[in-house]
Amino acid sequence: MADERLVVTVGRPWSRGAALRDPAEAHRAATPLELFFDLCFVVAVAQLTVRLEHAYATHHVGSGIISFLMLMFAIWWAWMNFTWFATAHDSDDVPYRLLTLLQMAGVLILASGVEAAFDEETYRIVVVGYMVMRIGLVAQWLRVARSQPSIRVRAHRYALGIGLVQVGWLALVVPDSITAFKIAFLPLILCEVLVPIWAERAGAGVLWHAEHIAERYGLFALIILGESILAATVAVKDATDGGVSAAIITVAAGGLVIAFACWWLYFDTLGGDGPEDQVRAFTWGYGHYVVFGALAAVGGGLATAAAAVADHGDHPIPERTASLAVAVPLALFLIAVAAIALRAKDNCGPRRLRDWTIAAAVIVVAGLFLPPAGATAAAGVVAGVLVTVETVAAHRRYRAAGSVGDEAGAAR
Repeated sequence: MADERLVVTVGRPWSRGAALRDPAEAHRAATPLELFFDLCFVVAVAQLTVRLEHAYATHHVGSGIISFLMLMFAIWWAWMNFTWFATAHDSDDVPYRLLTLLQMAGVLILASGVEAAFDEETYRIVVVGYMVMRIGLVAQWLRVARSQPSIRVRAHRYALGIGLVQVGWLALVVPDSITAFKIAFLPLILCEVLVPIWAERAGAGVLWHAEHIAERYGLFALIILGESILAATVAVKDATDGGVSAAIITVAAGGLVIAFACWWLYFDTLGGDGPEDQVRAFTWGYGHYVVFGALAAVGGGLATAAAAVADHGDHPIPERTASLAVAVPLALFLIAVAAIALRAKDNCGPRRLRDWTIAAAVIVVAGLFLPPAGATAAAGVVAGVLVTVETVAAHRRYRAAGSVGDEAGAAR
């Protein structure tokens, strides 16, 4: 007779209170809830990329870029605040999950307002979605203040600072005036970015998990890269409705190389290099606004280049606009990644920043003087050269480290 074994399912309390996670916790990885949370941002980034390409196509370049920068901040800032909160306080109990659900709902509301923000310059839906996300985060911080007396001052500062800034955003929702919104936007953004700086001055120390942060940022970079490839693919498909041309093939091939190079350079440079101290935490966290925004804009640029090459519309996209739509964000991505990677004891950092800045300048010059297909191809070539240079340099460092190790072993 087969052994009969009693399987006991261990339950869990519905509420454990806000956690204070160990920043040195072994094998800390992204949770299924964090991955699910990121999926909501796929929708928001996709909307943003599509509307940026549409702004280029309809010759609303200036207003389109401004709307893109403002909306990208809202998306990135809400995601970043949740990510840094979760790395230190993810309790995975029922209240935590429900408050995360509330923030996810806010993301979807924000995404639904992206089109109106670009086309009608009304940000009411976007602000409402943003405020829903922030209200959920304020509730999370109040839970921390109640459950963790040792960091109560820090938690109260976060809750108070975030809440007060939302009053300012609420004041913009009622009149729904684009003039008032643009005037108040920068001061409110400044207040937003100052809240964490003020809260962390409470002296709680390092509470984040460096490897977990690096993984979370890497996953978000992959999301944006995926959206960029999707936007470019859809644009190439639309462009080939009238037949395949050499220019279309060049844009498609160049775009794939650019996306792959961005992946390679980002993960080899920042992929496993999380922030270890307070200063680096802020440069890492805030600097990624440029990285993520540039990656999203590259997708819109590739879609614009494909549309410009196809030239199906009644109002053709100027070649220089299409070329620079690829070149400028790619250049910003390279400079931002190299700058974030700078560290005091890293001898490669200054050399990398110099080389990548030169490469960025070459890409922008190509965008100024070459047609979209040529500029995309040139950008892909330069990015590929950078990948080769960094790979060779990494191999040489590996060989040098091996030689030093062999000499040390022989000496012993």
